[in-house]
Amino acid sequence: MKKIILSAIMLMGLTFAAEAQHIAKNALGLRLGDNDGFGVEISYQRGLSQKNRLELDLGWRNSNEIDAFKLAGLYQWVWNIDGGFNWYAGVGGGLGSWRDNNYDDNGTFVFAAGDIGIEYSFQDAPILLSLDYRPEFGSNGYNEDNYNGDIALGVRFKF
Repeated sequence: MKKIILSAIMLMGLTFAAEAQHIAKNALGLRLGDNDGFGVEISYQRGLSQKNRLELDLGWRNSNEIDAFKLAGLYQWVWNIDGGFNWYAGVGGGLGSWRDNNYDDNGTFVFAAGDIGIEYSFQDAPILLSLDYRPEFGSNGYNEDNYNGDIALGVRFKF
């Protein structure tokens, strides 16, 4: 009985290991989010292996009260769901500057960030679509409670 269970576990492990997963070596595009006002980020992803990548985002946020520029870097782990569908999670951080439109105040900040999302990589076209959530914990006037959550749609060109 132990041999059958062990064999079944090994067979399942080989099945998951043999599943084809293709992350683009490079992807460049836009990440459109709502982090306390509309924002857009120029987003670059660099595949480090078939299961890991680095994402760098340079963005601008605009709301009625505060405008901000941010540079974020995240290390991501990617898991295949089926075919071109993947889900991913990551950690990282960044820095930026902000300006308060009501009180003539400004400053710089650093932040730590997480990332979790789902993506679809088209097989017949060099397009990658993603939807993710990024919680950010910042310092020095980043937000009233030093926390912001960002839901964003990403559209990237794979090369």
